[in-house]
Amino acid sequence: MGSSDISEHLSLPRLFRACISPILMMIAISVYSVVDGFFVSNFAGNIAFAAVNIVWPFVMLCGTIGFMMGTGGTALVAKRMGEKKTEEANCLFFNCVVVTASIGILTTLATVFFMPGIARMLGANEEMLPYCVDYGRIMICGITFFNLQNMFQPFFPASGKPHLGFFITIGAGVANIVLDGIFVGACGLGCAGAAWATIIGQAIGGVLPLVYYACKNKSALRLVPSKMDWKSLGKMGSNGFSEFVSQVSVSAVSMVMNVLLMKYYQENGVSAYGIIAYVWLVFASGFIGLCMGIAPRISYAYGEKNTTELCSLLKNALILLGICGIVQFILAEALAVPISYAYASYDESLRQLTVHASIIYSIIYLFLGFNMFASSFFTALNNGWLSAAISFVRLVLFECLSSYLCSLFLGGEGIWWGVVIGEALSIVLVFVLIFAFGRKYGYRKSPGEIGRTSD
Repeated sequence: MGSSDISEHLSLPRLFRACISPILMMIAISVYSVVDGFFVSNFAGNIAFAAVNIVWPFVMLCGTIGFMMGTGGTALVAKRMGEKKTEEANCLFFNCVVVTASIGILTTLATVFFMPGIARMLGANEEMLPYCVDYGRIMICGITFFNLQNMFQPFFPASGKPHLGFFITIGAGVANIVLDGIFVGACGLGCAGAAWATIIGQAIGGVLPLVYYACKNKSALRLVPSKMDWKSLGKMGSNGFSEFVSQVSVSAVSMVMNVLLMKYYQENGVSAYGIIAYVWLVFASGFIGLCMGIAPRISYAYGEKNTTELCSLLKNALILLGICGIVQFILAEALAVPISYAYASYDESLRQLTVHASIIYSIIYLFLGFNMFASSFFTALNNGWLSAAISFVRLVLFECLSSYLCSLFLGGEGIWWGVVIGEALSIVLVFVLIFAFGRKYGYRKSPGEIGRTSD
């Protein structure tokens, strides 16, 4: 497989089949946190479980560089491939890997010694603090692997090897699950055991792609040592800035939610939100995988000035997102009770809170896919700033502000409804922007030239 795999026209069913591997790949990655939470909750208890959920948003915050460089780098590399500039595409790919790894190392050095203060800032009380510090320090030591894993994910479909990415991710996920069972279940290592299991899985997901692309391979990309192209790296950063803002905003929302939930529900609120977040993570990963499968094709069509294909991709993507959103909403409603039992059977009050909040929260899945796709769509069109604005407004202004304001009037109940209101407001903004920019990028034109932004 090579660049031809992303240049061919795909009908709706074929487009969905082409996205299956990245969808399953991203869902497999989300299993890391889901499995960690399951073992910690059932074998270490509610306090340890709440501690993991307090620290996890900070870990995700530190892993945003991988998402940013992967998404922004793929958009530019796929565009170069569409322009038939293969050598330049490989050089940019190498630059992307070097910067991602370097920033990961610097992040570890800058944060690992300050974990007690960071945990307190995130809302941890004295009872949670030792668990937070143990879990956080180990996770931060593996942040380079996490960043590399996140960076490589969108490059697998772009290089014509989505199945390879899926199999590597499955291997990493299985390793994480087995090690969770050993470290947390059998050895009783609690939060620390869960952290070690996670970073070993992330090391598999980050190092194996590095070895594959560094060697001679049959994909459309290869890591070729080259001089640093700072101008193009800046373009990657601006392209992927939306993903950076999105991930930072997700982490910020989680931090704000945890602080609010500690105020109204104490540890039970943070734990309930953690359980709901695991469902969100799996479902959102499905949307991310769908976007990852479509985005390189959008960038390629944009580079080729293929307006007809761009229109077709947008239409089919919106149809798939609508179907997936309805299915996810139904699943979330149906699974609220079984999931609460799986994570909180030992605490009836926590279980009831989880079920009640899950039923409200599941409404967001009707909107979530469209809102996430809009950011990915404009990133693929090399307009990272617009994508960043969408992510910031949706997550920080709409979701955070709505949750806070609703909590003032409705108490703890308002926190859950605030997220729903934030996503509903976002979908209105998303469709206005998609329509407004249609003529600029060509997906509202007759076949012809796409209005191109500068590189």
